[in-house]
Amino acid sequence: MIKRYITGQLFNDLKRGHVTALFGARRTGKTTIMNSIVESVTNKKTLVLNGEDYDVASTLSSLRQETLTNLVSGYDILFIDEAQNVPNIGKSIKLLVDTNPDISVFITGSASLDLRSKIGEPLTGRSRFFMLYPFSLNEISPNYMDALQKLPQLLVYGSYPQVILASNDKEKRIILENIRNGYLLKDVLQMENIKDSLFVINLLRLIAFQIGNDVSFNELARNLGTTVKTVQRYLEILEKAFIIFRLQGYSRNLRKEISKSPRFYFWDNGIRNVVISNFNPLDIRDDVGKLWENYCVSERIKKQVYGEKFSEFYFWRTYDRQEIDLIEITDTKINAFEFKWGEKSVRPPKAFIENYQEANFDTINRVNFLNFLKL
Repeated sequence: MIKRYITGQLFNDLKRGHVTALFGARRTGKTTIMNSIVESVTNKKTLVLNGEDYDVASTLSSLRQETLTNLVSGYDILFIDEAQNVPNIGKSIKLLVDTNPDISVFITGSASLDLRSKIGEPLTGRSRFFMLYPFSLNEISPNYMDALQKLPQLLVYGSYPQVILASNDKEKRIILENIRNGYLLKDVLQMENIKDSLFVINLLRLIAFQIGNDVSFNELARNLGTTVKTVQRYLEILEKAFIIFRLQGYSRNLRKEISKSPRFYFWDNGIRNVVISNFNPLDIRDDVGKLWENYCVSERIKKQVYGEKFSEFYFWRTYDRQEIDLIEITDTKINAFEFKWGEKSVRPPKAFIENYQEANFDTINRVNFLNFLKL
């Protein structure tokens, strides 16, 4: 088993009267991590429940104090897998913790939706939220040469646990197609009773071809024959299901800077490629630059989140097409990065140098990427 970086943080967060919540896309390993923690707390009495079980969901959502107290009586830690399936989960957990202050609660959820707010608001100061992503480079590559050797596979097939552990390319592709056709859309289609899976896939395809480019909601709406409001709603749902994420443009309100149109990225390259049905090797692709940028941006965010660095992420562009792929702000420090699959470095745009003299700038390529991504 490949050890997940976040496991130790989760274990240390288990406290009496406290809720530990682990979020992430389906098939990223949340249940595996939860089970490993259950096995490691041998000195505690644990109750493990699954929110997809109708009887479990019905009991937990009852909001009856006596029912919940009887449920956890005699246990030290309550584990709830797939908690997003439990109605009133936030109120239920608050009632449970309020009336049973010695209990520790650990939950997993594969769609954030309102789950985070439903738990966080009633339990301010008594809950903590963690994100689990597909494997990070830190978890699967011990050194530079190993990471460099794995890069072509990571850019094409991504790093979902099942994919990483698959023995050949055919198996990797089958796994990704199963994720696309099943798990990927399960939460999305359940949200607000959405039924049009083809629309969702077509929207994702359009986003997949626009990696590294500003996205126009109006253009997406025209291409899909729908309204801007519908496009925005579906994109928000896809973000809440941990399939894609957005970056906004960075600006200090300088006249030439663009900040309104977002850019979208996939949390996993394999999901991006299965959406467009393209698993060709890098040497015959015309989108290697997009794959490299998507990989570097998503991996950098993983690194900062797992390292508990409270960073903000943007891109930077001006109306005269000067741009930088990634702006990272940590404690007011500005780091700017440009991603190039080739080994040459580039200079920052003139307008950026003039207006952000305090910023650091680096070109990230195959020579120095490990320092950029390693914890």
